[in-house]
Amino acid sequence: MDRFRSLEIFAKSAERLNFAAAARDLNLTRAMVSKHIGDLEAHLGTRLFQRTTRRVNLTEAGRALAARAAALIEGLNETEDAVRELHTVLTGKLRVNAPVSFGTAHLTPLIARFLGDHPGVDIELTLNDRKVDLVEEGYDVVVRIAAPADSNLIARRLAPARLVVVAAPGYLKTHGMPKTPSDLKRHNCLGYAYAARRDEWPLVGPDGKPAPVRIKGSMISNNGDALRLAALEGLGLLLQPTFSIGDDLAAGRLVHVMRDYAAPELTVHALYAPGAAPNAKLRAFIDLLAKSWSGTPPWDRWMKRTGRPRV
Repeated sequence: MDRFRSLEIFAKSAERLNFAAAARDLNLTRAMVSKHIGDLEAHLGTRLFQRTTRRVNLTEAGRALAARAAALIEGLNETEDAVRELHTVLTGKLRVNAPVSFGTAHLTPLIARFLGDHPGVDIELTLNDRKVDLVEEGYDVVVRIAAPADSNLIARRLAPARLVVVAAPGYLKTHGMPKTPSDLKRHNCLGYAYAARRDEWPLVGPDGKPAPVRIKGSMISNNGDALRLAALEGLGLLLQPTFSIGDDLAAGRLVHVMRDYAAPELTVHALYAPGAAPNAKLRAFIDLLAKSWSGTPPWDRWMKRTGRPRV
């Protein structure tokens, strides 16, 4: 039984004291009105109307319910409107998670723009490089850089994430320019602790075939920013996402080496829980990210000058 619908029909019947008139007002059959009233009486365990062949009157229970029905219906309608508003009005808190380096450099400026355009929204941003559980930890959206592995989450592609081998000009002047993966054996290679294999770079050659190479070096870190600074200081070669080093490549502080080789391309995704549709603020936030990073994202604009890395 649809108790809310039955209550609406009862309220109209109590107002009209005529099932046929109530049926006309509600665009229902008289039999349907009678059924809803009967179902409601069965649910409450009491008669709401005294019926005769000529008219109907409210019982004491019917009068008590009629006195409260309007307020109940209004409250239910207001509750439904409030829930619907979540999908149409940009208000409330949005909990966002992203990797540290990417979130700092590329997500935070867009959050500032989003909040300026939508003052009714608050954003709680958490930055870390571990894989978070979106549902368990209560995030509305997670920005993740990888192939999406969460089959129970909705993934929207936002931008490419390319990894290239780079070094500072000073390092290359001292140690020479590597041209093939085999050349890396005589170079100091900086390692990323969260890589699937910290002692191997999964490079792909110009023919599209895998060309993985074992590396060794004097520094490993779980933080991409620390590795970037080490490379800028001339410590060694680095396999790094272009979103972290794009400005350095554009300015010449780092040099893209072994341009015929790169790691398999990853993707920046927005992940959120499945449902009928994301609410208005989540939808607008993800749309802003997708629009801002469409085409050639800001961190890859250096490639217009030097050429696109091959993968």
